[in-house]
Amino acid sequence: MEELGSVVWPPEPIRTERLVLREPETRDRAAFVELLASPEVHAYLGGPRPRAELERELSGAPERWPGSFVVDLDGAMIGQILLRRATGHRRPAAAGKADLGYLFLPRAWGSGYAAEACAAALRWLAGALPGESVVLTTQTANVASMRLAAKLGFTEVERFEAWGAEQWLGMRSPVTPSG
Repeated sequence: MEELGSVVWPPEPIRTERLVLREPETRDRAAFVELLASPEVHAYLGGPRPRAELERELSGAPERWPGSFVVDLDGAMIGQILLRRATGHRRPAAAGKADLGYLFLPRAWGSGYAAEACAAALRWLAGALPGESVVLTTQTANVASMRLAAKLGFTEVERFEAWGAEQWLGMRSPVTPSG
């Protein structure tokens, strides 16, 4: 995966009804460690990373790069939205397209935060890179992620086996202005 390309970064923080999407800051370090070490978060992503390893690797401010948004609720990080270029994707249908990923802390699940944050990030992307198709990959066993993909307007392109499980690749066509 690579950065999105020629986008103005960082954008102004993106505000939704309840959330702020912003660049990572030093104060987010503990939440990043929690997110990456969580067995619940990584149940469909190959498992969590060891907390001690993360504590060593994430010694300072979290890495900043275009397309990486912290999802902030009331001043605290609850998740991360990732938008990157799918250059080395295993599926030809995804290669070169923008790829949406998201991770949320378990305490933020079930409140619609992921849908709200992902929709805001996709609106930002549509403004920053008009006409861009977006892909999303998830395990078919991840029912919540499959529901979210449908809610965000992704439609199935294909299913395939990878990492010992059935994967789902969806695509969201570019948003075109009505008129």
